[in-house]
Amino acid sequence: MTSTGDAVPHAHVPVLLDRVVALLEPALRTEGAVLVDCTLGMGGHSEAVLERVPTARVVGIDRDPEALARAGRRLAPYGDRFTGVHAVYDEIPDVLEGLGLAAVGGASAVFFDLGVSSLQLDELDRGFAYREDSPLDMRMDPTRGRTAADVLNTYDAPDLARVLRDYGEEKFARRIADFVVARRAETPFTTSGPLVELLYDAIPAPARRTGGHPAKRTFQALRMEVNDELAVLRRAVPASLSAIGVGGRVVVESYHSLEDRIVKRAFTAVTTSEVPVDLPFVPEGSEPAMRLVTRGAEKADEDETEQNPRAASVRLRAVERVHPATGGERRGRNDGGGRR
Repeated sequence: MTSTGDAVPHAHVPVLLDRVVALLEPALRTEGAVLVDCTLGMGGHSEAVLERVPTARVVGIDRDPEALARAGRRLAPYGDRFTGVHAVYDEIPDVLEGLGLAAVGGASAVFFDLGVSSLQLDELDRGFAYREDSPLDMRMDPTRGRTAADVLNTYDAPDLARVLRDYGEEKFARRIADFVVARRAETPFTTSGPLVELLYDAIPAPARRTGGHPAKRTFQALRMEVNDELAVLRRAVPASLSAIGVGGRVVVESYHSLEDRIVKRAFTAVTTSEVPVDLPFVPEGSEPAMRLVTRGAEKADEDETEQNPRAASVRLRAVERVHPATGGERRGRNDGGGRR
């Protein structure tokens, strides 16, 4: 990455761009077909769809007002084929209803590119990056919610250790949590520099020599906690599946094993018949509502990973609806509880 200033507006390289467009395109061939890009970011995937699929229009959702503004400028040449919406992506039904689209079949396709965006990483005052001292914010929507500093300064040691272990898969979670609690008793955390210094002290030297930067896992965990990312995703994936009609597709790029697990579980539920496996045939009406378009999770090849290091951890999955939604599905059945 270089800069996110307006002088370099398209520095971000979308992951698996050609493959994503190829997966979305069959669902967008009808004039006026709607793609809901749930993680608009810098607008790279949406721009490719608008350029290569002339029948499609895009509704771009992002919780980050700055990302929404920059993508809006980038996609302005496409006129009313693009609509930007400031929202969190589990609000898909509300977004479609607000645009008058729910009554006409909703979305033709839905796309997620999960995780933190290049814009957020490169803007130092957002606090996502650990290589420069910056305010410990980490909110994808900087207009609301708690910050990473709030988490560090208020969570007790067991809760903080849980966050670091569950979201960062940090082996030294409890040790780091104890260090944080002791340090904040003297001086509360406000910027990333002191936290990075603490992590070098808390993580034993042999462990620091492998697995990348010692702050990587802690910063990832704090970001996921601040933005409630997994709970939002548990609501968003079922909402996206309910939003598409027959022939519609949902395509998801995940970069974390916990994210991919949620997506895989939701996709498995809608592509597996509930008929007993020993039954010689599937009765009419009992067929799965959807079919898998990808075989398992697709990954980036070596060439793309070399050109775009962010692609190294991507897992790409896609499903297509082959039967209309049932009443239960339309009511928003999911595996993660209702909206809060």
